[in-house]
Amino acid sequence: MTNIQAIFIDRDGTIGGDTIVHYPGEFTLFPFTQDALRALKEQNIKLFSFTNQPGIADGKATVKDFTQELEAFGFDDVYLCPHRHGDGCECRKPSTGMLLQAAKKHELDLTKCIVIGDRLTDIVAGANVHATTILVQTGAGHDALHTYRDNWAHIEPSYIAENFQDAVIWILKRITTQI
Repeated sequence: MTNIQAIFIDRDGTIGGDTIVHYPGEFTLFPFTQDALRALKEQNIKLFSFTNQPGIADGKATVKDFTQELEAFGFDDVYLCPHRHGDGCECRKPSTGMLLQAAKKHELDLTKCIVIGDRLTDIVAGANVHATTILVQTGAGHDALHTYRDNWAHIEPSYIAENFQDAVIWILKRITTQI
């Protein structure tokens, strides 16, 4: 896993919060998240948030609200789907629209990228572009792994992490062993 071009990181349940959507101003990062993000940035890896936020379509928040929050956390760019489940868009995970949009904008080879998330939709999106995938067991991750595993039995995450911090440690170990 040398030359990691970017890491796509889900929001709710992955870097903070829990299984429900918390809107900007309500969302709390896990205690280890800022240090973990900083450790990745020190490796000169681009960090992109990619998140489904259907509350935008319901008027509960704006794209600008989410973008400002996520950029303040240290993300280099923000990709979000503002559509409701069933709207038929190409950006809502597990569709690959957000990943493909970022790849075009930042000239990325998605096979040299990592996707981290707590839901099977994150892992399926990453697998569909041949990215390295990491499932975290926070948020909905435990249920994704144990309760809903049959729904995506044909896809195996590259790594199953206890949490975001564990995922970052796994990534950093692979970087340092290949230098």
